[in-house]
Amino acid sequence: MRQRFSHRSYVIGWLSIAGLACALASRSPNSAAQSKSREASAQSNRPSTVVVIDAGHGGFDRGGIPRQRIAEKTMTLDVALRLRKKLLEADYRVVMTRDSDFFVPLSERVAIANSNHNAIFICIHFNSASRAEANGIETYYYRRDAMALAGNIHRNVIAGAPSENRGIRRRGYYVLRKTTSPGVLVECGFLTNPTEGQLALTTAYRDKLAEEITRGILGKPALVARAPASHYYPPATEVEAQPFNGYAGTDFIKAPPERSTARHRKRSKGARSKRSSHQRTAQRAKSGGHTPAKKSAPESAED
Repeated sequence: MRQRFSHRSYVIGWLSIAGLACALASRSPNSAAQSKSREASAQSNRPSTVVVIDAGHGGFDRGGIPRQRIAEKTMTLDVALRLRKKLLEADYRVVMTRDSDFFVPLSERVAIANSNHNAIFICIHFNSASRAEANGIETYYYRRDAMALAGNIHRNVIAGAPSENRGIRRRGYYVLRKTTSPGVLVECGFLTNPTEGQLALTTAYRDKLAEEITRGILGKPALVARAPASHYYPPATEVEAQPFNGYAGTDFIKAPPERSTARHRKRSKGARSKRSSHQRTAQRAKSGGHTPAKKSAPESAED
């Protein structure tokens, strides 16, 4: 009796093990599919692998303000080409809106950016102002999903450049507002400032800018500046906005103000009628309280 029970337990145990093995074998394809799904999900969530670099201005558009000594278009292109080299070394695919000195319309720059999927858009500029004292680096973004990227790039560039920290700002510039991928515009200093202008003319500084923008894209901590700042600047400083002159002296990348056309016409008409009323009052006061009579045609010499 005991032997029969022991034999039955052995058979049941063997069948249980065999059943478990079959179950595992039947589930293995599903597990493989789930594993592939997880890998695909990880790939879809990975950082962008395409970087579209936009070197500001170009061709007949020098950038900056009238009579500016340093051509902005030359500085932006040099930094952009250095940035391309460093990103290619980091296994990114890089697309340039321009790679030499020629003019590219804004709409075409946006079209180039939007034709690349899983991309980020990096726009390189230098600032300028009528006041030579204006200085510093500032970074702009528009899309909310570009805010972290803008912050990372800005922190790196500020750490690597002995310049004023002008902060990170959200602006509806055309090239940032019209692109479908996260975009960041970096103002790499004022070419009209004596110190920053001289720095921009050095190869080492332009390479440093490209290096820190690259580190910001890669998400790495900033390097120590080669030329450390003489004093500490706060992490973000709000300063008065400087004019940004672009194509043909216009504020070329700022989005036009949105307003109702009908309301604008109504306000303009009201302003014109108010102006006319003030002019009539001034004329009456000048003529002693009487409305001046219309001048008659001059009499003929024969009369």
